[in-house]
Amino acid sequence: MDYRKLGNSDLSVSAICLGTMTFGEQNSEAEAHAQLDLAFERGVNFIDTAEMYPVPPRPETFTRSESIIGTWLRGKPRDQVILASKVAGPRRPLNWIRGGPASLDGDNLRAALEGSLRRLGTDYLDLYQLHWPERNVPMFGEYQFSPDQETDALPIRAQLEALAELIREGKIRHIGLSNETPWGVMEFLRLAHEHGLPRVVSIQNSYSLINRVFEFGLSEISYREQLSLLAYSPLAFGLLSGKYWKNPNADGRVTRFKGFAQRYEKPGVQPAVAAYATLAQKFDMSPAQMALSFVYRRWFMGSTIIGATSLAQLSENLDAWDKPLNADALAAIEDIHLRQMNPAP
Repeated sequence: MDYRKLGNSDLSVSAICLGTMTFGEQNSEAEAHAQLDLAFERGVNFIDTAEMYPVPPRPETFTRSESIIGTWLRGKPRDQVILASKVAGPRRPLNWIRGGPASLDGDNLRAALEGSLRRLGTDYLDLYQLHWPERNVPMFGEYQFSPDQETDALPIRAQLEALAELIREGKIRHIGLSNETPWGVMEFLRLAHEHGLPRVVSIQNSYSLINRVFEFGLSEISYREQLSLLAYSPLAFGLLSGKYWKNPNADGRVTRFKGFAQRYEKPGVQPAVAAYATLAQKFDMSPAQMALSFVYRRWFMGSTIIGATSLAQLSENLDAWDKPLNADALAAIEDIHLRQMNPAP
């Protein structure tokens, strides 16, 4: 396992991060603890969660993922775990989360963070992320900006000032963004520089063989501004594992939570998935291992967030670290990409 500095921070994170959005929905507490144990035995020191988790979000289950991690953390050396969580904001119908957060203002950020710390059983988070922008942006499978959907939003400077207060109190070490756009990232960086406010060190966006939108604009920002990508959905809700290619009715997130994976319901997705699965066979790899190996070693990658519903699946995903792609495989992937580019933005 490699370890990388997250942005320009002092955080040294494993190249693979354990995602936890199945904890409390598809995985029991015991199953989740077993996954955490295996991941850390294999060198993973980085856990990502959110107050909204598990996914799909429901009033009956939200916050369970954090609580399950909290029971696992008891007795663990806290300084050896890099712990990240995310705050839910407005623009999504989640009225059961703190009464439906109206803004990413100081009161909402404090309430969300203190709730997360309490459930996780810790005094601080290594990384605290804004789960999605407060302003009008396309996200979660949307891909076109719509000016007619503009609404009032708290200025980014005010969001940074609220986060700065929580950093001064020692409750957060570093801050990051999620589901953010190039304009948003640059605005956060500009305002931090101009006003002496905390600088974001990471961006958690979707990235996979069928969604390489990060490479259009954000990758240059990543390089020039020392900003690390935390890639989520590297297997595209399991589509890139090939299981739905073999059996469209296979049990998993896509079939279990109908209509939830709108990003992957676009017409070009299945042909691209089939092309990549066929290519993996040519190079004697499972589709999942090829898809993950590709993402793991992208030059802008801070850490790749993987999730699993079984230890066998998690083990296979971790094993992909030891299967780097050769030049022929990378060239073949690029050939498919140029013919079937980003079918799941």
